[in-house]
Amino acid sequence: MPTVTPGVFMELKTFFDNNPRLAIAYSGGVDSSYLLYAAKTAGCDVRAYCVKSRFQPQFELDDASRLSDALGVPLAVAALDVLRDPVVASNPPDRCYFCKTAILSCLWELARADGYNVLCDGTNADDDEADRAGSRAVRELGVLSPLRDCELTKNAIRSLSRAAGLFTHDKPSYACLATRIPTGTIITDEMLIKIEIAENTLFDMGFSDFRVRFLPPRGAKLQIPDGQWGKAAALRKELLATLGADFDTVLLDLTARP
Repeated sequence: MPTVTPGVFMELKTFFDNNPRLAIAYSGGVDSSYLLYAAKTAGCDVRAYCVKSRFQPQFELDDASRLSDALGVPLAVAALDVLRDPVVASNPPDRCYFCKTAILSCLWELARADGYNVLCDGTNADDDEADRAGSRAVRELGVLSPLRDCELTKNAIRSLSRAAGLFTHDKPSYACLATRIPTGTIITDEMLIKIEIAENTLFDMGFSDFRVRFLPPRGAKLQIPDGQWGKAAALRKELLATLGADFDTVLLDLTARP
């Protein structure tokens, strides 16, 4: 176990002492990965539960499986068509609340069927509940957030993950694919598939920490860190050739951050 501030470590240890049998809503990201590792290291009877929907790219599930296998923690994956909910598909400003409610309700059902009465998520101390509609669903459904309650920030979690040798320690934050679509624009499977393909293309070309935003009616807006603008300019023809199959217009956003 890596060295951490004694008060924080004892608080997290106390949580596991009080909850020796728990399920984790697991995404394969930095936070839930560290929580899974910490629970396993603390000797908990822990099981990971993950939802596979069109909102999550395949690499997230691949990362989740890779780490859970390495830790020897069972992973249950449930397929969920979140777009079957017309409210989610309509993409209102609080879409995340309805989506998170559906996901956590599904995971609760799986966890309880396996005999787990505690479900935790990877919310950390930096996550501002006021800016996250999904946080309301977490509270309403009784999901616990030990990393937040123990005041562990994203930087602290990355540092702890690095010391623990977790490959997720430097993984970029990755919001779900639905966030690429402007609020009020109806979300379709086709749209999400095109965005995932476009982002996979940029990954393969060596870009990182970026977003491909859908620009109605058939455009794409690339949000790339400042240091990669030169690369985008050099690869302009390749970008247009590959993304042009799905998007009529491809723009480079020089103002917004990814």
